[in-house]
Amino acid sequence: MPRPRKTLPRYLPHSSGKGRCLWTSPTGSRCERLLPGSFNSAESLQAFARLQLELSSSAAKPVESPDGPFVVEVLALYLRYASDYYGPCAGLEATKTAVKTVRELYGMTPVTTFGPKKLAAVREAFLRKGWSRPYINSQIGKLIRAFKWAVAEELAPATVYQALKALSPLRRGHCDAPEPEPREPANPEHVAATLPLLPPHVRAVVELLRHTGMRPSEVCKMTLEQIDRTGAVWIYRPTKHKNAHRGQHRMVALGTAAQAVIETHLAGRTFGDADPLFSPRRQREELFAAMRAKRKTRVQPSQVSRKKATGKRLPGERFNANAIGHAVGKACKKADVPVWSPYQLRHLKGAELREKFSLEHVRAALGHSHASMSAHYAKGADGKLAIEVASTAG
Repeated sequence: MPRPRKTLPRYLPHSSGKGRCLWTSPTGSRCERLLPGSFNSAESLQAFARLQLELSSSAAKPVESPDGPFVVEVLALYLRYASDYYGPCAGLEATKTAVKTVRELYGMTPVTTFGPKKLAAVREAFLRKGWSRPYINSQIGKLIRAFKWAVAEELAPATVYQALKALSPLRRGHCDAPEPEPREPANPEHVAATLPLLPPHVRAVVELLRHTGMRPSEVCKMTLEQIDRTGAVWIYRPTKHKNAHRGQHRMVALGTAAQAVIETHLAGRTFGDADPLFSPRRQREELFAAMRAKRKTRVQPSQVSRKKATGKRLPGERFNANAIGHAVGKACKKADVPVWSPYQLRHLKGAELREKFSLEHVRAALGHSHASMSAHYAKGADGKLAIEVASTAG
């Protein structure tokens, strides 16, 4: 994966002894300008300050051309907006992947001439990459939303967005794109074999996922101040969750099994109200402390402390879904069982709940806005229910 370019102007020395400024333009190209005066002189620093102001005032405007802005300029500005609005997320990375293909094929095309035929050619490039049909449709949808934003910003005429919407999505059985394998619930036996091989904090996260059916991101963000432990059933109200931007509230009821996992994790540890319960940094410190306690030989002077305070890859304060999935994958290989995903635990819990409760109960427990999504998660139980009806009815 290439190193992302730095968009902010940087002040660096030049081989001639002068200062130079490096930055990335809205089109994604690398720019450099030699500044007057010697490096770090008053003249050079003033010129750098002036250039910063010029770049900041013109960064939101594409280069003018007789046919309007180019596609690469509009998409570069959209990525800047999306980075600020959505922040780091998987959707933003997927958008960057789609934009890269458009930039390679039609980057220097005026935005006014980018229509459904060109978007279909981009989709054909996605097909040749071997992407699945739903993922291709999702990527095309992200590109259409980018041009919708361009229309709202008056960077493109409304006819461009309306024309792009005319491109029909790929249909199952009517294209050569492969179909993804459906995500099945995790095998409880495989989960049980993996648990003993997981690090302590990751194991607690996986056990909570198993008992509650939460999303991995919701467990990773858990803090004590968000858990009401006054009643027989604890209530966890995450402040940030998947549907928070839609104004929806998320409430997770924690039963006795989930409470036991949290109490076991809290035993012997001290947490502040705002501290994440599951932290890779704390996990590493606990591991090193346990290793030091078991050491029987004297520590050599050169080995007293090799920890770098400003290392390039220091553990973070909290886990994310990718880190949990990576740890689970390594444990599955050690246990010699098929690799399963933490998200499959949500499917497993949904299927188990569907066998005992109504679809509306499953929707409330999993935090879905619509029962149709709960039916998708709990579809593994429908077959068992149908067999039960047939065996009872005869």
